[in-house]
Amino acid sequence: MKEIKLTDSEKALMEILWEKKKIFMKEILDSYPEPKPAATTVATLLKRMQNKDLVGYTLYGNSREYYPKVEKGEYFKEEMTSMIDRFFNSSVTQFASFFTSNAKLSQKQLKELREIIDQQIKD
Repeated sequence: MKEIKLTDSEKALMEILWEKKKIFMKEILDSYPEPKPAATTVATLLKRMQNKDLVGYTLYGNSREYYPKVEKGEYFKEEMTSMIDRFFNSSVTQFASFFTSNAKLSQKQLKELREIIDQQIKD
C-alpha cells in the first residue's frame, strides 16, 4: 500500500467523509464548524484528494456525491506505522517501551494492554 499523507485540512475533510460515508458539497460545507471554509477551498481540497485517490464521487446530473476511497482504520494504521518508522527506527518494541513509560497509564490500563498482547500471542 502506498503511503497516505494528509494535511490538517485534508484530515478534517476526511473526518467528515468517514463519518457521513456519502455526502454532497452543501452537506460537507454544513458539516464544518464556524468559521466555515469557502466552497472553493473545499472544492480544491476535494480535487487534490481525488488526485491522491483518497476521494471518489458519483455524478447525479450536475451534483457530485463524494465518498472516501480509503477507510479510516487503514489511514490510522498507515499513520501509526509511519510514526513508528520515523521516531522509533521501525521498532515496535521501542515504541511500546516509550508509550508505556510516558503515557502515564494506570495499573488497570497496563493490565488491559498485557491482556491484549497475551491474546495476540495465543492467536
